Amino acid sequence: MWQFDYPWLFALLPLPLLGWRYLPAYKEARQALRTPFFGAMSQALGIAPQQSGVRQNRWQLSFNLLVWGLLLIALARPVWVEPPLQQTKPTRDLLLAIDISQSMEAKDYLGQDGIAVDRLTAVKQVVQTFIDQRPDDRLGLILFGGGAFAQAPLTLDHGSLKLLLDQAGIGMAGPSTAIGDAIGLGIKMLDKSEQPDKTLILLTDGNDNHSVIPPDQAAALAASKHIRIHAIGIGDPQASGENRVDAKALDKIANATGGRSFMATDSSALAGVYQTLDQITPHEVQHLSFQPKRDLFVWPLGAGLLLLTLYHGLAALRGRRHSRPRVAASSEAG
Repeated sequence: MWQFDYPWLFALLPLPLLGWRYLPAYKEARQALRTPFFGAMSQALGIAPQQSGVRQNRWQLSFNLLVWGLLLIALARPVWVEPPLQQTKPTRDLLLAIDISQSMEAKDYLGQDGIAVDRLTAVKQVVQTFIDQRPDDRLGLILFGGGAFAQAPLTLDHGSLKLLLDQAGIGMAGPSTAIGDAIGLGIKMLDKSEQPDKTLILLTDGNDNHSVIPPDQAAALAASKHIRIHAIGIGDPQASGENRVDAKALDKIANATGGRSFMATDSSALAGVYQTLDQITPHEVQHLSFQPKRDLFVWPLGAGLLLLTLYHGLAALRGRRHSRPRVAASSEAG
């Protein structure tokens, strides 16, 4: 479909006609020799005096109007409107912080085939399903143990994210658990985000015993940055020592940032936690529509310039042709 961006310019179409009708004709001052016998000489030679100009040349008038119309068409900017292009823009950034400390090797979870697997394998299966359900969210991945490491930045390339998650191994980040450092790294990664909704999903099976930044201070800093933290404990809250999940600490972290905390003691509970997270952080995207336009003004503008070039070129050739016999006659007379 094509259209004019400035159709109001066609109101200027009759302007040359109004000028031709009401403005005085242009007269060029030239030197001339007045003779009292000019009329008698014209009759004797059988040549009637003529007046030149656009007012007497109807063909030139029509040609000028045609060129004026083409120039107005070009100025009105004709464009070809392409079909609209739809684009989706993510409105949320989700960061997954997953504990890969030594305690994640405990085989007290069931895999998708019903066979007992270690905690990290069960987490991977559930998290990969969660990633598949959020195709338009930017997701990032943090792995932490005794230290916290950014495994994947916030990205829409979920295939690479799942591959990096699948390659994560137990103990790669050390045997301890640094929850506060994981939150601090998440704040650093989300602080550069321009999205209005920023969420950190923290998953751990132990209590903090190796952080430089205490978890409660990291949570307070996250709240000041408008980052919501959902905390998931997957260990045994009744256990003792480093393998015990500090459920109260996870509640405190989540409540400080306006998030929620969960306990997932088996695979089905873990899957239910992520289903709940999918409900409280619903899938949202911003749809952008753009309709590209292709300019067509070059065609009428080129046609007008071509007509002008041809017209004046032919006029110049005709003038040279008429002037040659006069030169020959004058040379013979000499």
